[in-house]
Amino acid sequence: MKHPLRNVLLLSALFSLGACASSGPSAPAGAGAADTTRRVPTSAAQGPTGPAEDLSRYRSVFAAPKAPVAAPTGPARVVAPTNHVNPQIEQRLRDQAFTNQNVKYAQGYRILAYVGLQKEQAMAVRRAVISRYPEETDYLGYKQPIFRLWIGDYLTRLEAEQALLRIRPLAPKAELESAQVIINKTTF
Repeated sequence: MKHPLRNVLLLSALFSLGACASSGPSAPAGAGAADTTRRVPTSAAQGPTGPAEDLSRYRSVFAAPKAPVAAPTGPARVVAPTNHVNPQIEQRLRDQAFTNQNVKYAQGYRILAYVGLQKEQAMAVRRAVISRYPEETDYLGYKQPIFRLWIGDYLTRLEAEQALLRIRPLAPKAELESAQVIINKTTF
């Protein structure tokens, strides 16, 4: 008995294989006896893990819900809304309104109508835009040696796109640029 561990492992493997072989489906006991059990067709009876069982007898059964009772609509149940604001909320609303009055800038868009080296051409584009659309504001910037002309203060991209379509015939290379814009207090 030189290898007792090998013999023990071999015997345990043999017993486990024998146990697996005997766990398969068994044949009916009486092959000649009449079968009175109900059989389900094999296509419906086979599930992903084997034959399907009828588990409907284990399902919970609940009673149908009762119809909701209508709430009385008499004068005692009607609550009139009030527009009262408590003093703390009113003070906070006033503080927020005061803070909003001091805001001068917001993130928005401007139209970059001209970028170039010639001041005369930048001024010509500026005059053309202002003569046609006097309500538009213009900003002429110079950082040596380049002149830049921005048009308008638009809070939304939609407004800026609409203005860009109007200005394109006057400045064909105009494009939108994200910028901090001045909020016009007269519109609020």
